[in-house]
Amino acid sequence: MAQRPIWRGHFRLALVSCPVALYSAHRDRGTLRFNLINPATGHRIRMLTVDAETNEEVARRDLVKGYEFKKNHYLLLSDEEIDSVRVPSSTTMTVEKFVPADTLDPIYFDASYYLAPDGDAGEDVFAVLRDAIAASGTVALTHVVIARRERIVAIMPMGDGLVAHTLHEERDLNSAGDVFDPIAKMKSDPEMVQLARQLIDRQTGVYDPKDVEDRYEARLRALIEAKLKGEGLAEDEVEPDRGNVIDLMAALKQSLGQSPDETAPKAAKRSRGKPKAAAAAKTQSAKPVKRAPGRRRA
Repeated sequence: MAQRPIWRGHFRLALVSCPVALYSAHRDRGTLRFNLINPATGHRIRMLTVDAETNEEVARRDLVKGYEFKKNHYLLLSDEEIDSVRVPSSTTMTVEKFVPADTLDPIYFDASYYLAPDGDAGEDVFAVLRDAIAASGTVALTHVVIARRERIVAIMPMGDGLVAHTLHEERDLNSAGDVFDPIAKMKSDPEMVQLARQLIDRQTGVYDPKDVEDRYEARLRALIEAKLKGEGLAEDEVEPDRGNVIDLMAALKQSLGQSPDETAPKAAKRSRGKPKAAAAAKTQSAKPVKRAPGRRRA
């Protein structure tokens, strides 16, 4: 069954435009869902739409939208009134600027949509715009109204068409500084970084969409199948102790297939050079203490 567009309008660059349509890039693949059940009867419960004051049930088709302008006072708005405030991006995506593709941080990406010609008219214009954007290595920024909200959109080439990513606004994101500032002064050991690079090089490959799998959902489905058969589910691996103190250098070398003994001379040398640090490390091993996240063992 052919997809139905979620938006239809025009894609415009200066005085050049063509009719286009947006199609959702994501689909519901049968995500595992649960119903709320009354355990006393085994029956599903039913959510009712009721008047908050009278407790009388109200049909959803009879409801209207209301804006609370003061406590418990609402201004009613009809669909026609809401539609009357349409802006140009309701029907036309006009390119406002182009930015280098590598300057757009993926953290701003939200939903994705396929952008394609809407009918035969304007296909030649669409092809020219698609190929020009691809050749430039840039991303086109524009606005579009989706679900009664104007969103900024990044448009880039994908295969024979274009893909449009709605972007989060800056105010939609939590401050990264709140999380990263406490670790800004942390320094790493160059030798350990080099070992970690070797691990990265060893596991570097090409992205394959098949690599992405919801293992949690798979386990849930396995649990359901096992319970339906009257069986249990095998225990998963035990989660590592978050307070465990490890010898990072030894762990890196073991990951590369090197013997832990190869780390002993250097470890001993560091211990002899810093007796206080060695004594502190010994005390830590005997009695684990609470450590700040990400702090490396001395």
